[in-house]
Amino acid sequence: MKYSSENTSNGDVFVKTHDELDIEFLGNVEGKPWRFQTNMYGNGSTNRGREERYRLWFDPSKEFHRYSILWNPTKIIFWVDDVPIREIIRKEEMKGDYPQKPMSLYATIWDASSWATSGGKFGVDYAFSPFVSEFKDVALDGCNVSDSFPNNNNNNTVGYNYINCSASDQDLMTSDYSTISPKQAAAMRRFRERYMYYSYCYDTVRYAVPPPECVIVTAEKDRFRDTGRLKFGGSHRARKRRKRNRSTPGFRLINSIN
Repeated sequence: MKYSSENTSNGDVFVKTHDELDIEFLGNVEGKPWRFQTNMYGNGSTNRGREERYRLWFDPSKEFHRYSILWNPTKIIFWVDDVPIREIIRKEEMKGDYPQKPMSLYATIWDASSWATSGGKFGVDYAFSPFVSEFKDVALDGCNVSDSFPNNNNNNTVGYNYINCSASDQDLMTSDYSTISPKQAAAMRRFRERYMYYSYCYDTVRYAVPPPECVIVTAEKDRFRDTGRLKFGGSHRARKRRKRNRSTPGFRLINSIN
């Protein structure tokens, strides 16, 4: 999807009711695994964050990897390379919390070290600045906003034109990557067992009742405290993986030193 050049993000068009799907790298401490999180906001519901946090089994600053988000009217799937890592099935009870407005691909680099790196224990070392992120082979597949959405920045509640986008939605909902196969489901389960270290669905301090889209998995629940964090830290040492050449859409983090 794309906006006209005068707009930069969903948040600029829908100032108080924006939607958001995030893949966020949380920085790293030298010698420790990289950490990242996925998140979702709908209709400006920033007070109801839906974060999941994970450890990466590779260094994203060394080579390109593929990070993908499927978003259609019924589900959202986050992928890293060929592995689905999170699936959100839309529930009626979510109402406006499920993203429904037009969005574009938007990237930022910002200092979140007050909370992202071990709760603020490690700050950003600006001696290594400037910090650079690099993309290649970016692919967007969906309904073009300019063909479907009214050009009215004051209209903060309406979704996109469902009639004009119905064909695109149908393509997305019937594509191979819109369904997680049994083999992929097993890969997702293994990923979450080894690398997920926080989930809002199990954070009973934050949410006494889990948000409606949460699917409580007994094996996952048993691994987490009421805070949604791993009991005793768990075992998350990354195994060595064979290095593969990639020509797929990718993203790489680079630390550039002057």
